[in-house]
Amino acid sequence: MKVSDRNDYAQKIWLNAYEQGVTHSVDFQEVLMPQYLEESTQTFPDHPALIFQGFTLSFKELNEMVAKFAAALKGFGVEKGDSVAILLPNVIPCVVAYYATLKIGGIVVLNNPLYSDRELEHQFTDSNATFLITLDLLANRMVKLRGKTAIKTIVYTSIGDYLPFAKRLLFPLVAKRKGLAAEVSPAPDLYKFKELIAKTPPDYTQADVDMDDVAMYQYTGGTTGVSKGVILTHRNISYQIQQCEVWFTTFKRGAEVMLGALPIFHVFGMSISMNLAIKMGWANVLVPKPQPEPLLEAISKFKVTFAPMVPTMYIGILDHPDLDHTDLTSIKGCFSGSAPLPLDVINNFQEKTGSIIVEGFGLTESTPVTHVNPFNGVRKPGSIGVPIPNTDCKIVDLEDNTREMPIGESGELLIRGPQVMKGYLKNPGETKKTLTPDGFLCTGDVAKMDEDGYFYIVDRIKDMIISGGYNVYPRDIEEVLFEHPKILEACCVGIPHKKRGEAAKAFIVLKEDQEMTAHEVIEYCNTKLAKYKLPVEVEFRHELPKSNVGKILKKDLRTQEKN
Repeated sequence: MKVSDRNDYAQKIWLNAYEQGVTHSVDFQEVLMPQYLEESTQTFPDHPALIFQGFTLSFKELNEMVAKFAAALKGFGVEKGDSVAILLPNVIPCVVAYYATLKIGGIVVLNNPLYSDRELEHQFTDSNATFLITLDLLANRMVKLRGKTAIKTIVYTSIGDYLPFAKRLLFPLVAKRKGLAAEVSPAPDLYKFKELIAKTPPDYTQADVDMDDVAMYQYTGGTTGVSKGVILTHRNISYQIQQCEVWFTTFKRGAEVMLGALPIFHVFGMSISMNLAIKMGWANVLVPKPQPEPLLEAISKFKVTFAPMVPTMYIGILDHPDLDHTDLTSIKGCFSGSAPLPLDVINNFQEKTGSIIVEGFGLTESTPVTHVNPFNGVRKPGSIGVPIPNTDCKIVDLEDNTREMPIGESGELLIRGPQVMKGYLKNPGETKKTLTPDGFLCTGDVAKMDEDGYFYIVDRIKDMIISGGYNVYPRDIEEVLFEHPKILEACCVGIPHKKRGEAAKAFIVLKEDQEMTAHEVIEYCNTKLAKYKLPVEVEFRHELPKSNVGKILKKDLRTQEKN
């Protein structure tokens, strides 16, 4: 097999694709995230920092609330190096708890509120969390779960804690009926967030923290197995935001409105929706349940200008009946990640809004962003773009990661940069498998690079189907299925096959009022794919299993097939 002469990647040919004004490397500042909040507070004290259901908190008010919660954490005995678990949707106390924990030198553990007790027990125990902040809807459950973990203190908030006056009056009347609030039974070491904030004087002291100290244990989505605790340092988090700031040069400090719809408990939402907005002094419109209706309302009502979303959100908005009489023209830029965005979705959304969508790529292990298409440059459909500043990348042989692949040939994508994790918590074996001795992160993604330095994800290595000796990448089939006008969502997994060893099975969600047969689907694919790639089975579903950011959980589908 021909291998690369190493110049393709070492020469960073992708730098030629950078748009004007984007520097090839960042002059990194040694600044902690809570210090960025302080800076934005000094520069834009009265600018909106967080908007929740119309309730607005200025940067000055947010900074004060963070200082108060930092003082409360210290009062409960939380010290530098202690783990603080945050089990919240996108609400104001989620942002406050995150920044307060970093301020006192604690370690943030963001958890998904949709997780089961079993999953949460694993993450609480693995991270050795001693303090938990959660929602009233989950408080009674967490009090019961507490005994199985190291958690001593629980603080809870309510969706109704921070609402505009009129909504606050109405909230108690509708909350329980709509499942938005719950009665919390009294228990030892259980406190209300709002009461703590009211009675605790602020402490603005920043703990003595080194950039290489641990800031977070960020758990992987578990899309390929048991979730692992990714160790992220203050440097990882701060440098990632500085990388993103120089990439999006069109967007100015203090001048934009961020759509805070990506879950903050997910690394994409944490870095891009929350931290970038804080660093840039932007208003952040928090959307706790990113369904099409609240998304449309948030964008149109608060004139959102920057909208990071995942494919299911774009698809949901375009499919919503209110779209035609909702003004989304305030949006200037969109950032899409976590899964491929079909080309017709990109074109339709850009046409409806007048915005530009740039697709990117990242992993929990890289805080997460490593690649983005240029915002004011060449955006290649189907590409994840080019490596962002100070990020090295190469494509290596699937069997031997010391052998680099030539331009245009597929292999595993390896990444190195200041945003790459320190390792996995309590998991030296996985850390050794994932990080090479010279600091490259093995992504587990099959990718290729073109002659201009743009990268393309071919598929996950674990998702690859070997059919009759041929490598079949499910994404090739899915791209074809997405082009069909009747199909809303599609994905493929490998199933056992008597003759080929393995073959593809397609799972399909049709658009409303549409009908298709399995035979029609296979015949349609037959006109666009090689025979060995054709799905041998088709299953129609009302919905597909998804992670918290809309990534289809192929491992769940594979498990269902085995059973």
